[in-house]
Amino acid sequence: MKLYSYFGKFNAAGQQVRVARENAHLSQEQLAAKLQLEGLGVSQKTISRIEHGQRVIPDYELIALSKVLHVSVTWLLGIEKEDA
Repeated sequence: MKLYSYFGKFNAAGQQVRVARENAHLSQEQLAAKLQLEGLGVSQKTISRIEHGQRVIPDYELIALSKVLHVSVTWLLGIEKEDA
């Protein structure tokens, strides 16, 4: 399966994930641990790759990220302009 990038990024939410994580005062490792409690098998390296746009984010991971970071999926995608 060929993955396509948009302006060199494989996701639209990585920057917003970083902003929300930092606003929540979480390290990448802490965020990964919270996501693991939600049933996702992610590591600190996975969070880093998401934030740098080097990894595709499946829809179910976006939902878990929004839940754990207390922001909406639309905010993570840059559609909604609320504060994190």
